[in-house]
Amino acid sequence: MTVIELIFWLALFIVFYAYVGYGIFLYIIIRLRRLFGKNPALPAMPEDPHLPEVTLMVAAYNEEDFIDEKIRNSLNLDYPSNKLKFIFVTDGSTDSTTERIRAYNEITLLHEDSRRGKIAAVERAMAYVETPLVIYTDANTMLNPQAAKNIVRHYENPKVGAVAGEKRVTSGNSDSASGAGEGFYWKYESALKRWDSELYSVVGAAGELFSIRTELYEEVPKDTVIEDFFMTLRIAKKGYKVVYEPEAYAVEGPSANVKEELKRKVRIAAGGIQAIVRLAPLLNLFKYGTLSWQYVSHRVLRWTIAPLCLAILMAANIVLAVSPGGIYKILLVLQFGFYIAALIGYLLEQRQLKFKAFFIPYYFFIMNYAVYAGFWRYMKGSQSVVWERAKRK
Repeated sequence: MTVIELIFWLALFIVFYAYVGYGIFLYIIIRLRRLFGKNPALPAMPEDPHLPEVTLMVAAYNEEDFIDEKIRNSLNLDYPSNKLKFIFVTDGSTDSTTERIRAYNEITLLHEDSRRGKIAAVERAMAYVETPLVIYTDANTMLNPQAAKNIVRHYENPKVGAVAGEKRVTSGNSDSASGAGEGFYWKYESALKRWDSELYSVVGAAGELFSIRTELYEEVPKDTVIEDFFMTLRIAKKGYKVVYEPEAYAVEGPSANVKEELKRKVRIAAGGIQAIVRLAPLLNLFKYGTLSWQYVSHRVLRWTIAPLCLAILMAANIVLAVSPGGIYKILLVLQFGFYIAALIGYLLEQRQLKFKAFFIPYYFFIMNYAVYAGFWRYMKGSQSVVWERAKRK
């Protein structure tokens, strides 16, 4: 085997493992554990008198289109009213968001005219939290009525330091490429998180809905881009488990279009690189064991090596395709076919034609392009914590 062949097959393995193989391997491990009776029982739901006090925290910026619905949704959660507190933070809002929140006496409103980013707002609000648990959720996502109860039951286990809810993206036959791709992506992500949680721990929560023990909150650097991911992984790094609870879910519409989704993905990629640098000790497999393996397999590879390997894979395949032997020619055709399908997805999106079979490869291409753009943004130091949220349908 030549050096080029070795590089090709190594790159192919990394790409396959990062996007598909890890999921397959994880699924097999989980099935074997269940076969041998290692299927963790779901914690029982505490009776209302025994439920802990909880604070629901919402950081909102110019969310006048959603804020009334969000407040009604929050107030309708199935949880004892005397044990559920509400804190809404509206730093920098210039529309009617703040005035709308003031109309509800049940809500504690914290507002400052200056806008310093979500993590600065959350940190300021944490000083007002007096409950042992806090649930974070976005202003434009709606929670299922049982979300709070399904989250807090996991804290009966003292080893649990955080709970990640499920993000659900609404989809339909009229979805654009962003909607179809994002919906498929989050369904796959949800499956991985369920298996990660069952094996040991979720590696990072989504900001749409997650919870932590208040006592485990630590100040987060003000320039942190994806604070939800950083906060929960830092808790896992301390030896606590981050549990996944699919029956506590936040629902939101897909990005309005691929341009809006790309804006979001580039920011996440830049924040992912930042988090990898700051959480470098977690790469030590000898110290953190299973958590390190999950972290590298599920997150680090996708934000670093795997997108690079896609480019290496194509370059090496072109070189190898001119040599005798049909396998490399077939693989090159398959690669070109995939990118042509992505291009068709792009053209269909531009013409507002709906054909989901082409939207998946297009979304995959956009997701990996975002890693390159995010890495460049991180290296330039141009990713601000103050950003405009991607427009949703």
